[in-house]
Parts: sequence; structure tokens; C-alpha cells
Amino acid sequence: MGEKPRCCILIVEDEAMIAMLVEDMVLDFGSEVVGPAAKMADAISLAQSATLDAAILDVNVSGSVIFPVAEILSKRGIPYIFATGYGSTGLPPRFQRHPTLPKPFTYQSLAEVLRDVLANQPCHTEAA
Repeated sequence: MGEKPRCCILIVEDEAMIAMLVEDMVLDFGSEVVGPAAKMADAISLAQSATLDAAILDVNVSGSVIFPVAEILSKRGIPYIFATGYGSTGLPPRFQRHPTLPKPFTYQSLAEVLRDVLANQPCHTEAA
């Protein structure tokens, strides 16, 4: 039987150093990176059309809130994780049930949340 394809994770982060760090963590986890998108227009485009298994969304992207991207992903049935320095209480009530990673986060905390959101996806979830 063939191996499962690697999970494709969209990263939306406007700070280059953080984006590179998160990208390295996702690759270390064993998944493919889509993006990273540093602008809302790019994030919306990828959320609408890219093949995705999950997404990690910075809540504030260059002064804009990420919620339009989250809504697109919700409509597509793609799970997502909010990355924020404000915690889940800083999110509108409709988004508070989604996983939230408090910034700064560690590889271990990212891996735990990725395992949870990818549990029902048909892709390989983690590097051996």
C-alpha cells in the first residue's frame, strides 16, 4: 500500500523571521508548506484555490484581521489554527472554538495542535 501524501499547511504570517521559523517547524513536523503569505490578498488567493489540509493564521496581517481568510477556509472545510499574542479571548466569539497558539510558541506546542487539527485528514501527519 502506498504512503499517504504529506499534509499541505498554509502559513499566513507578515513578519519574515516568524514566517521562516514557522515554516521550519512545519517542515520538521513532516508537512509541506504552502506560502508563506505575508499579504492579505495572497492569503485570500491561497485560501480559495490551494490544495490545503490545514492552515496556521497570524491574526493580524499588516494591520488587517485574518478573519476573511478563516471564513474561506471554514467554507472549504479546512481546519486552521490562529497564531496570536492576544490569546483566544481576543478573537470574536465565532472563532473562539478554533485552536489558538499563543505567540511566541514552541515546536512542541505547534506539533500538538497540528496533530489535533490533522487527525481526520487523509495525509501523513508527522515525520517519523
